[in-house]
Amino acid sequence: MASAPQSNQLPLFYNSLEPLSSEVHASYRFRPMDSAPFLVGQHAIPITVDEFTQVQRFMPIVFTADADPVPLALMGMNEGTNVFIGEDGRASQDIYIPAYVRRYPFMLVRLQPDSEQLSLCFDPTSNTIGAFDDGEAIFEDGQPSTFTKNVLEFNDMFEQALMRTRNFMNDLKELELLMDGELSIQPDGAPQPFVYRGFQMVNEEKLRDLRGDQLRKINQNGLLPLLYAHLFSLSVTREIFGRQMAQGKAPAPQTAL
Repeated sequence: MASAPQSNQLPLFYNSLEPLSSEVHASYRFRPMDSAPFLVGQHAIPITVDEFTQVQRFMPIVFTADADPVPLALMGMNEGTNVFIGEDGRASQDIYIPAYVRRYPFMLVRLQPDSEQLSLCFDPTSNTIGAFDDGEAIFEDGQPSTFTKNVLEFNDMFEQALMRTRNFMNDLKELELLMDGELSIQPDGAPQPFVYRGFQMVNEEKLRDLRGDQLRKINQNGLLPLLYAHLFSLSVTREIFGRQMAQGKAPAPQTAL
């Protein structure tokens, strides 16, 4: 149900990554996207803890079922299904778009494994950046343009949010608050429920049983509101499932795993 890119592969959506260069890309411009075709059929998007409160209004938040879990926003309940994005790549309603999507085609990358320095790269296969006659200039007089500086700032903020997210996930593992998740949806008239597994979620019973000092700690460091944002978001699951049904994309009950 919920899967994230493997570490030895390019990140989700990216087909290639190339460092921005004032020499090689001096004439490049950026055309704003009016659609996101790469989102069509993408059901799970990585998110940061900074986004939990916005995301939980529209999408369920779950965690991947691997050793280093990642929080995901579900835009569909089944792989290959996105109930918010039409076949034309446009959103069907005004929803929150995760920062992971909004940073594309740019990304900060550590070019040398032993270096802490991050370089601004882009996906050269994207049709939003190139030697166009129109659009936002990437460089001006051999220096990053105001547009590029804003892109760099956004990506830097995203990296900082990723660090906070890793710390949050480490805290969840240390407190042993994650458990294998299971969601069951019984539509009216269906002979059996649709059961979803293959993800992790917060164990509410363990959360309630935390010692006083542990509870104070996670409340003081801001974890508690994030945990409840995740738990509250799970109520949106039925709405997402209902959208799939309305769009004719619901799976057979026995295959909804």
